[in-house]
Amino acid sequence: MIELKSVSKSFGNTQAVDQISFKVNEKENLVLLGTSGCGKTTTLKMINRLIEPDAGEIIINGKDITNQNPEILRRGIGYVMQNIGLFPHYNIAENIAVVPKLLKWDKEKTHQRIAELIEKLHLPNNCLKMFPHELSGGQQQRVGLARALVTDPAVLLMDEPFGALDNVTRSSIQAEFKALEELKRKTIVMVTHDVQEAFELADRICLMDKGEIIQIGTPKDLLYNPTNDFARKFLDGQRLALEFKVITLQDLWGFLPADQISNGEKPLDASSNIWNAMENIRSTSNGRIRVSNTNKEQKSVDFQQLTQAFNQYKYNHHHE
Repeated sequence: MIELKSVSKSFGNTQAVDQISFKVNEKENLVLLGTSGCGKTTTLKMINRLIEPDAGEIIINGKDITNQNPEILRRGIGYVMQNIGLFPHYNIAENIAVVPKLLKWDKEKTHQRIAELIEKLHLPNNCLKMFPHELSGGQQQRVGLARALVTDPAVLLMDEPFGALDNVTRSSIQAEFKALEELKRKTIVMVTHDVQEAFELADRICLMDKGEIIQIGTPKDLLYNPTNDFARKFLDGQRLALEFKVITLQDLWGFLPADQISNGEKPLDASSNIWNAMENIRSTSNGRIRVSNTNKEQKSVDFQQLTQAFNQYKYNHHHE
């Protein structure tokens, strides 16, 4: 869906992006991850021509973007930024309707689409006549997302979209983000410096440093097959928490005991990660959860059994 070929950009004497190449598959979420100044935001902004590259090619859906009118190109790409960028003197409905208005949508079509998104993003109906300053940070972020999604673009670019939120709001919006059907149909490129966020949301991660790509791969690739010392050290401080995020109950299935199933609550899907399973165990009265895999097999597991299975999985992984 998106391809960059040997793309470079410098500002004065600083080489911000140095001959980078990657592809983003259709309906994939690729996260550009790295420390401040590594070139990830510059890379993102070159995809919708907010910044023009010095060299290389950027192709979206088979077309070279340099041959397209930048304004028309941008109307077909959703863009969500860190500081949300809502117009303070427009109410929420007007903010979301900015691009439909440029595209000369009729009022009824715009109104229906806004109503649909408000519901999907869990925004209150009465917010449409309110102004940005009257909403919480989390609500403003949802409005920013609604504005980017309103014309249903195939490509969505997100620059530190949850960066300005407190941790609690951030976690709940990330969970909503993952569950939103609307986003599963999109090709997404997202920038973050937050390792946990990248591991939570990415299909693949593009790890950058000093304008170059260090490694591209799935979260598991980065954890277990780092290409060099930089890639290894970048994750070191958070390795255990990241493993909890990327390893699923399905991965551990063979190590979980086939014991008696306790009746009661609805089983947790085995595609859930360890982190989620631990949260669920913590909230049950008997300290156990039921788990169901794709073959509809069920197992019952407590905290100790989960931990043992996790350690066994890791041991096997390191000794393969």
